[in-house]
Amino acid sequence: MTPTTPVTIRPLQHSDHAAWQRLWTGYLTFYKTTLPDSVYDSTFARLLGDDPQDYSCLIAEQGGAPVGLAHYLFHRHCWRIENVCYLQDLYADPAVRGTGVGRKLIEAVYDAADKAGTKAVYWLTQDDNHTGRQLYDRVGQVTNFIKYQRPA
Repeated sequence: MTPTTPVTIRPLQHSDHAAWQRLWTGYLTFYKTTLPDSVYDSTFARLLGDDPQDYSCLIAEQGGAPVGLAHYLFHRHCWRIENVCYLQDLYADPAVRGTGVGRKLIEAVYDAADKAGTKAVYWLTQDDNHTGRQLYDRVGQVTNFIKYQRPA
């Protein structure tokens, strides 16, 4: 693919299973994570489900091939009446990075949030994700919050 190959964003479809699994595996590998097949199966089923508490998935295509994904979720927030949108997973195949795939996926999540009646979209990334942060600094605003979690 080249930077001039158009990027199309669309919802996940049942027929995307193999491509989605390849992309999500790439994402998890980037974060040095592996998951059992049962989590892959459950996640894919939930992404295609109609439960409003489940995540949604967008697929980026370039040249007719799936090259990126975004998983996002709307949830309640105690500081707002309207829901907020959490962009949990964003991934572009390394072969297409720098061609606008990540930006288009984030903009599509912004559009989904607008349609759902919220401007609040947030996400997390690792401190050393320098490539991703170059994009995030252009399309988002870094905050001063630090994440804590329960010890394993």
